[in-house]
Amino acid sequence: MQQRVGDERGSMAVEVIVLVPILLLMLMLIVAFGRYVSAQGDAQAIARDAVRAATLERTSADALDAARQVAEASAPSSMTCRPAELSGTFQAGEVIGVDLTCTVSFADLTVPGLPGSTTITATSSAPLDEYRRSG
Repeated sequence: MQQRVGDERGSMAVEVIVLVPILLLMLMLIVAFGRYVSAQGDAQAIARDAVRAATLERTSADALDAARQVAEASAPSSMTCRPAELSGTFQAGEVIGVDLTCTVSFADLTVPGLPGSTTITATSSAPLDEYRRSG
């Protein structure tokens, strides 16, 4: 069998072997970035809902309780959140805020160099009605 100069037999197999892992790595990075952005949006929505629930209560203890219940009920299973924290003075006309800290896991993606999880924080604030009674 005579071999020709510039014979490229088998070069396609080598290209596939090199490119497939790179493409899979890029796909996993896109999934990880999507998960991170989605978790940020979820955390902001949870904080917004929690502060809204807190503004409807009459006492700061009830407001904290309501914020934590809403945050716990709203968190998706892909996120682990610490109990919500309430900030601000709970008096008519004042602004209160909810601070939320959640952890998002990337452990199932197995991308080299990607951390196993990351922490996301979200804050939302809302004013208390100026003409309402609060205890």
